[in-house]
Amino acid sequence: MLKLKEDLKNGVFRRAYLLHGEEAYLRKMYKDRLLQTLADPEDTMNVSRYEGKGINPKEIIDLAETMPFFAERRVILIENSGFFKTSTEELASYLPSVPESCSIIFVEDEIDKRGKMFKVVKEIGGVAEFRIQQDEVLAKWILQTLRKEGKKISGNNLQFFMSRTGTSMETIEKELEKLVCYTHGREVIEAEDIDAVCCGQTVNQIFKMVEAIARKQQKQALELYYDLLALKEPPMRILFLIVKQFQTLMQVKALASKGYDNKTIASKAGVPEFTIRKNLEQAKGFSTQQLLRAVERGTQAEEDIKTGKMTDQLAVELLLIQCSS
Repeated sequence: MLKLKEDLKNGVFRRAYLLHGEEAYLRKMYKDRLLQTLADPEDTMNVSRYEGKGINPKEIIDLAETMPFFAERRVILIENSGFFKTSTEELASYLPSVPESCSIIFVEDEIDKRGKMFKVVKEIGGVAEFRIQQDEVLAKWILQTLRKEGKKISGNNLQFFMSRTGTSMETIEKELEKLVCYTHGREVIEAEDIDAVCCGQTVNQIFKMVEAIARKQQKQALELYYDLLALKEPPMRILFLIVKQFQTLMQVKALASKGYDNKTIASKAGVPEFTIRKNLEQAKGFSTQQLLRAVERGTQAEEDIKTGKMTDQLAVELLLIQCSS
């Protein structure tokens, strides 16, 4: 990602880029920035777009070999092609020969870092992985966004807002827009405003899912998971939130055993104070060893996904089965 930022800043561009990772908002943002910098996105003569599986690699090669028409560069955008999950020998072998007058941008949901396509693009071009952002980064981004809109929010209410939205930047942006409109004419955003307009569906589903795991209600845990998939929630985001909840339970359980009050537990665990009672109640359903094992399994699931050993959907499903057995 650092290399991509430098390219955009310095105006030095490569023949191929791969944008991937769980954070769809950042993928789209940098895709749009690349397109706008490399060429006029409205120039249909020199900007070609492909999406979905079934794209013919030979067609891409022929197009890349075609000189741009009254323009400095030809740009080919390819999204969710599956080229980085399957063997695409013809295209992988061609990429080092892409003319300097052409840039190919790949935007992919899933990749295999062991594959030839990934290795070639990394060698001759630029690879940017957009991961789920840390809470601290998201909090700073939210505060900057609100400041531009002339809004203020307290630390507790910021945590409350984030507990409702989760970590998806796309979701956060939509909920911030609703919140700014709802509080038109007022400077300070209160908890009541957040409660009135911000949807907490995903985070609430995750909490219920972990609750079902604690009670060994495997069927219910899986049904909640399938509901989130039906709502187009990415499995990697669901995995991130599940592991994060188990980590929170580990922290509050350990802090409570040392005799800390709810306010101190909230501060040390980095969660809103109003959620402590529910988290403590949920933590009682697990031993410390069970929580540690759940976090370890979640970490292993993430590794299995990123190394291509298992699909993201199946890895999360297996994690739920293991933890609720």
